Amino acid sequence: MHSHRDMPCKLWLALSLWLLLPTSEAGRQMPKLSDKKLCADSECSHPILIARALQDYYPGDCRFIPIRQGQLVYVYAMLKDRGNLFWAGSVQDSYYGQQEARIGHFPSSVVEEMHLLMPANSEVKTTKWDFYCY
Repeated sequence: MHSHRDMPCKLWLALSLWLLLPTSEAGRQMPKLSDKKLCADSECSHPILIARALQDYYPGDCRFIPIRQGQLVYVYAMLKDRGNLFWAGSVQDSYYGQQEARIGHFPSSVVEEMHLLMPANSEVKTTKWDFYCY
């Protein structure tokens, strides 16, 4: 038999957890930005080009990566819909140190192409994992 003194504590705990859930994007599916992407290979494992950030970019949600002006970005995919407005890549600089760089999306307008590495000739369907927040 439960005492009435436990009720406020359990209610507070349930309310606290409920308030935390909507703000967390980690571990959930986000809306797709595109159904197809252009890559250098069918796995999108080779970078297409190296670009340099023209300006700072602060992401709106966890599908995107933050970029600081002057950083180099390795571009792995160009989303095909919406006029290639978004690319996927990773930022390479000393900021990450030994940490593995995360691949995320960013607007193509915030970077300039520096070096073409491989042509983006492979059209690949995007999956839910392309836009999943970890």
